[in-house]
Amino acid sequence: MIRPVTPADASVIALHRFPAAGDAAERPVYADWVAGAMQRGLYLGFLALDGQQVVSGAGLSLLEWGPTRGDPQPWRGRIVNVWTQPDHRRHGLARELVRRCLAAAHERGVTRLGLGTTAEARGLYERLGFTAGATEMTLTLR
Repeated sequence: MIRPVTPADASVIALHRFPAAGDAAERPVYADWVAGAMQRGLYLGFLALDGQQVVSGAGLSLLEWGPTRGDPQPWRGRIVNVWTQPDHRRHGLARELVRRCLAAAHERGVTRLGLGTTAEARGLYERLGFTAGATEMTLTLR
């Protein structure tokens, strides 16, 4: 079964975002943020369940980017928190969840999306139409 995420799923989504035990301290902060973002309509997503257990998830974060040259649409989408339990991988769950995120973006008029990926998942996103671009860069201000 696949269903949309709700604010009650925030801790599960945070676990998908920070699955490593060493990142456990990051989860509560992210869970608070994602619950609030859902309530504001800025985070959408889907979970796949096997019975009552969540086995896969994917999210869409909506970013107010502002219109740009050639694209008057002010929103951008970012595919985030794509995760599948190891014993459920390679069954098409992540692909279906990302497709649903793409459909949700399309329904909202969002035409440009981005994501970060691993080498292992790159083929999944390429098959969905994503193309490789420049490496993302970040800056941390302290």
